[in-house]
Amino acid sequence: MATHKSAKKRIRTNDRKRVINQQGATRIKSSVKKVLASANKEEAEKLYKEAVGVLDKGTTKGLIKKNTASRKKSLITRHLNSLQKKA
Repeated sequence: MATHKSAKKRIRTNDRKRVINQQGATRIKSSVKKVLASANKEEAEKLYKEAVGVLDKGTTKGLIKKNTASRKKSLITRHLNSLQKKA
């Protein structure tokens, strides 16, 4: 276990950061899943805009890499376009 004061502080800050990072990753995954699960075109468009914002914010915060965000955006865009073709 940590004995130095600075090591104890690092444990506390790492725990805080871990929780924040988990929340961000969960939010990203949930927003993408909501878009992919929606079958209604109007609802999907609204969720799409929200998901893109969450992905961009996750990229700037360092939760995910730029290419990962781009890949996920492409995935949900293809889903949205497939809904438009069906309608």
